[in-house]
Amino acid sequence: MQWRGRRESGNIEDRRGMSGGTLAFGGIGGLIIAAIVYFLGGDPSQITQQDTAQQTQSGYQDPDDPNDTLKQYMDVVLTSANEVWADQFNKMGRQYTDPTLVLFTGQTQAGCGMASSATGPFYCPADQKVYIDLSFFNELTNRFGAEKGDFAMAYVLAHELGHHVQHLLGITDKVDAMRQRLSETGYNKLSVKLELQADFLAGVWAHYNQSYLERGDIEEALSAASAVGDDRLQKAAQGRVVPDAFTHGTSQQRMYWFKKGYQTGDISQGDTFNDPSLN
Repeated sequence: MQWRGRRESGNIEDRRGMSGGTLAFGGIGGLIIAAIVYFLGGDPSQITQQDTAQQTQSGYQDPDDPNDTLKQYMDVVLTSANEVWADQFNKMGRQYTDPTLVLFTGQTQAGCGMASSATGPFYCPADQKVYIDLSFFNELTNRFGAEKGDFAMAYVLAHELGHHVQHLLGITDKVDAMRQRLSETGYNKLSVKLELQADFLAGVWAHYNQSYLERGDIEEALSAASAVGDDRLQKAAQGRVVPDAFTHGTSQQRMYWFKKGYQTGDISQGDTFNDPSLN
């Protein structure tokens, strides 16, 4: 993606080099950890301690380094996404609030609990912040098998910002309110629809940034979406697939909804909750 010279917001909390706390599950990377714990009986504290130590070593950069290009790149993606969603909310007669991006290494305190490198990027509605340990992008390629490329990173951030959009629209609260009334399997199905809609919203952002895209960018995003599909992660963790345990959607579904958002750019076409194919 062409990003150099584009506007940056500076709406970033850089906590890299500071860590501490305990494990909290959630986010894209947490799928593989949760699968290992649930299906293989692993000890999550041992897994996260090992991952945190490895990722802290590989992911740290001096926050004051003027050549910290990855931070600058993420700021450009954040800023462009905020511009897209502010415009879309204005068309709906709504007010959009910019979220904050928190960069960290190891672990850090979030409004929803502790954020850990091992759980991967996630959005916390309580403080309206996205938490990312930048070393996750090495994991995305080396562990999950996504194609290398900067647009895979943009997809991940755009997906988490999609959750911010859902929060502002009241969708997240509606899903959370149904948790106590549904079985685990029933709630998992709702979670899948919520995550696929976030993939769709990431695609909508990409649609409105087409003039900055380069050859292979969309393929990089689709590869990242495929790499973190529930079926692929479960297969890697336990050698078999358990659809009732899906919480984010299959690789095919994640690619489909991102691509639909990218092709249409129409937020009204992202109603995953009433899509017959997801029932």
